[in-house]
Amino acid sequence: MKILLALLVAAEAVAAPPHLAEKQAAAATIDASRAQLAALSDEVWRYAETALKETKSSKALADFAEAKGFRVTRGVAGMPTAFVAEYGSGRPVIGIMGEYDALPGLSQKAEPARAPIDIGAPGHGCGHNLFGVASLGAAMAVKDQIAAGKLHGTVKFFGTPAEEAVGGKIYMLRDGVMNGVDVMLAWHPDDETRADTKSTQAIVDITVEFFGRAAHAAYDPWNGRSAVDGLEIFTHAVNMMREHIHPSSRMHYAILKGGDVPNVVPEYGRVWIWLRDEKREYVDEMLARLRKMAAGSAMAADVESKVTVSGGDWNMLVNMTGERLAQQNLEWLGPLQFSAEEQEFAKALQRANKIEEKGINTAVKPFEANPGPAEGGSTDVADVSWNIPTIHLSVATAAAGVPWHSWSVAACGGMSIGHKGMIFASKALAATMIDLFTDPNNVKAMRDEFAKTSAGARYTPYVPEGPPHVPSESR
Repeated sequence: MKILLALLVAAEAVAAPPHLAEKQAAAATIDASRAQLAALSDEVWRYAETALKETKSSKALADFAEAKGFRVTRGVAGMPTAFVAEYGSGRPVIGIMGEYDALPGLSQKAEPARAPIDIGAPGHGCGHNLFGVASLGAAMAVKDQIAAGKLHGTVKFFGTPAEEAVGGKIYMLRDGVMNGVDVMLAWHPDDETRADTKSTQAIVDITVEFFGRAAHAAYDPWNGRSAVDGLEIFTHAVNMMREHIHPSSRMHYAILKGGDVPNVVPEYGRVWIWLRDEKREYVDEMLARLRKMAAGSAMAADVESKVTVSGGDWNMLVNMTGERLAQQNLEWLGPLQFSAEEQEFAKALQRANKIEEKGINTAVKPFEANPGPAEGGSTDVADVSWNIPTIHLSVATAAAGVPWHSWSVAACGGMSIGHKGMIFASKALAATMIDLFTDPNNVKAMRDEFAKTSAGARYTPYVPEGPPHVPSESR
């Protein structure tokens, strides 16, 4: 029995992460603020404001940070809903990002059946109400230890708006708001918990317009030149192009303007198209071809064309050194704990979506050193990763397998399932930041890897000149 106990104690000692006392203190701070953080998340969930309109949401987060003793600068990078909250001085400077924008049309009560609060209104179908609060909670826990003299350096929380449609982080990068940060952290709500070693897809957001000449479609059509003819030739060319792109590439479009009435030759047409791939250079290649197709289509229809790049994201530059730190802390925290009632809520959602009733994933996924192809989505966190070494993790906040960007995710984000995942994420982020504050070798190792993996890349953002505009949809 004594030998067995000794082995158990030894195993526990091996499993314990470095700087355990500081991490336990940070976790205790987050637990003590659990009710406040959940209330703040629910407040943002109720506001459900879309890109660049997150006035109340950003104010709630910035006010909370200010009340906790952070120095807050609001309205940065030309965006009234962007802000920075910082505490401490000197190096290292560790940043952490939070989002808080909602998605159009996903209003939902915290119920396991489709039940909009306000039909057609926005809802948090991507869990960003949890995202911003968990990151701010982690920054708060670190700030308390800096204030107590247990950690030394600067912590910065970046309130980043409009991830779903504009890419607020890209404008913050462009305007120097993130200059001087040694390492950046972020996370995202998900249906499983892991250190994110997969990349994401690069994307470019383009509008193609055609300008013709109106005429009576029956009386004198020879006097007209149809913008929609040019548009149709263009979309046909895009669909022909699908056979001759990389298997990892994606092209999807919507025709936003295609004439008004049949008896008028349309003088204007507009198509909105996104190009994606796990490699940014392939996106650039498709964009160059698309420009030629727009010009050729206009020539064929004897109209004019205009291609406008509205924005886009790079693919994620994964920093394996940082991801291993995150994995160690996820494993230290162990599996998430959900009640029988919460698991039943999740299964009811799965029944509503006609998928397998598995409940909520509680386990921390094993580390994936060779994770395979990039995820299908795109994010402006990726642009940050090409400028600052970045750690990214995901935490289960919704039922396994439910569609993302859906009412099901909004339902979980407004109740205890989302709250529990949020608190777990906050602790994991705080613990990982402590690894960076307490051991300069961790920061150096991440920055050394970053220098190697980004060598030769010249970061050029896809966003146009000037301030961001209010968009209509999401990525």
